[in-house]
Amino acid sequence: MMGRKDKISKTQIEMLSIDSLVPSDHLVRKLDNAIDMDFIYELVEDLYSPSGVESVDLVVLIKLNIIQYVFEIRSMRQTIKEIEVNSAYRWYLGYGLTEKIPHFSTFSKNYQRRFRGTDIFEQIFFRILNEVSDNGLLSTENIYIDGTHIKANANIHKTEKEIVEVSAKYYQELLEKEIDEDRNRRGKKALKKKKKMKQKK
Repeated sequence: MMGRKDKISKTQIEMLSIDSLVPSDHLVRKLDNAIDMDFIYELVEDLYSPSGVESVDLVVLIKLNIIQYVFEIRSMRQTIKEIEVNSAYRWYLGYGLTEKIPHFSTFSKNYQRRFRGTDIFEQIFFRILNEVSDNGLLSTENIYIDGTHIKANANIHKTEKEIVEVSAKYYQELLEKEIDEDRNRRGKKALKKKKKMKQKK
């Protein structure tokens, strides 16, 4: 007898937690366990004023970038679309199943407000990618620079740390290019060129 799935399950209401929807061995769980992001708040505390409009949590902004990079999603716009329907990505960000994910324009505004004209994003992202790599969650074979995948054994003159550093810079260039293209469509100026910020000891 041929089985036939009842469509009623599509609208069935169930009581569950988003945690139960994420497999125990999913990469987002490994990333969450491996990386302590509290250092970010200390690193950027001088960029905030005690008053003003509340922004998207900075750690959430960085995690959006980690999802895009690690899972090799082609753009931040596409990343946000995929997060909307992916319970594992939502879990990693700390967002519930019905909670609204920041729109690309919201991401863009917050990126500009926090990182425009500085190298602070590069500092943060490079440090995180190093930790991801140190924990064996990022293979240099999956790191792409200048649009091509770089094999570790084909770059004997570059250490893994150097490859990660170059890749972090390239990723930021791609991200800012996407933001600038969006700003151009809306008749706004491109991002300012970054300047070096003193790293906290």
